[in-house]
Amino acid sequence: MKLRSDFLQTFVARGYLHQCTDLEGLDAQAASQVITAYVGYDCTAPSLHVGSLISIMMMRLLQQSGHKPIVLIGGGTTRVGDPTGKDESRPLLTDAQISDNISGIRKVFERFIKFGNGPTDAILVNNADWLDKLNYIEFLRDFGTHFTINRMLTMDSVKLRLEREQPLTFLEFNYMLLQAYDFVELNRKHGCHLQMGGSDQWGNIVNGVDLGRRADGAHLFGLTTPLLTLASGKKMGKSEGGAVWLNSDMLSAYDYWQYWRNAEDADVGRFLRLFTELPLDEIDRLEKLQGQELNQAKKILANEATAMAHGGPASQQAAETARQTFEEGAMAQGLPELEIPRAELEPGIAISELLRRSGLCASGGEARRLIKNRGVRINDQLIENEQAALSPAEFSNGTVKLSAGKKKHILLRAL
Repeated sequence: MKLRSDFLQTFVARGYLHQCTDLEGLDAQAASQVITAYVGYDCTAPSLHVGSLISIMMMRLLQQSGHKPIVLIGGGTTRVGDPTGKDESRPLLTDAQISDNISGIRKVFERFIKFGNGPTDAILVNNADWLDKLNYIEFLRDFGTHFTINRMLTMDSVKLRLEREQPLTFLEFNYMLLQAYDFVELNRKHGCHLQMGGSDQWGNIVNGVDLGRRADGAHLFGLTTPLLTLASGKKMGKSEGGAVWLNSDMLSAYDYWQYWRNAEDADVGRFLRLFTELPLDEIDRLEKLQGQELNQAKKILANEATAMAHGGPASQQAAETARQTFEEGAMAQGLPELEIPRAELEPGIAISELLRRSGLCASGGEARRLIKNRGVRINDQLIENEQAALSPAEFSNGTVKLSAGKKKHILLRAL
């Protein structure tokens, strides 16, 4: 089908499209009027991670195409917990924890989309504003009749849990009703006609589209992206050191830059399309590079992605730090730092412990194995003794560079 709207033409060309409830109808609306669309984010951590980046980029593309994004913060649904993709219930958070997490994740969006009062300016809303006020009996009477247990049991979030013989609480079973109701509320209050998300949310999105039609006769749409995995099969959003957070207070710009620089060869072209705004013909050229030349494409990916999330200066500093570290072997000052009290250094502190404490290794055992396999350096000098320790004498210049393998480095600073 030939698409008419700028939004969906670009959406498809850059590889975002996975499913749509009515692609032809959505395209017709997007070509003739401003579409208001939302993506929902529960507040389970103080920052979003890179696994959420594709949906943020969807909203950015939507806005740049002349439409209006809504960021829906799940202050209410976080109390329930989305069972999608989980074998067990999510830990229940307190209201204070949810509030703190909301404050953290708000910061992410301002890097990517413009907020304000204009016709295409984004707005941020919290579903606690209406979910906290629901009368349970009234809600069940008005909306529960539109859901059947038969259909709810076919949803992946329910079916997979039951097939694995893992318990699904009644609290979690209600999640799909609440998310569907969010779409109805946003349509009523803000004229929102489109919900976007990852393919794992397809069942919840379709429920919202269907509920809007049944309850209000509204013609709503759902649009999803593929659930991203790396070429190796690993889930996107994790690295050897843990989650790849989008907030700079959770993950440094340098570590974020390194995540993209270390992309697998087979992922480079796809990531350039999804997570940068480089022209498609330039991306076609870059992904055809081979061998060492492909590293240049990876640096461009890292530069562009980091500039978007952390700003241009931070991206440039991260790139320069990497250049000094890897090309010159210098003690680059832009590396992440770990402060060590001098009192701990007096008897000497094991390098394996520093590797664990800094996050370069997940455990002391892993750290000792890495030393044994000649993968650890102090100030670019190989460490071969698994029991080696650092003392105050090593900190004559105030800092020591600790390296795990060729790509993971941290500065140790004595206090």
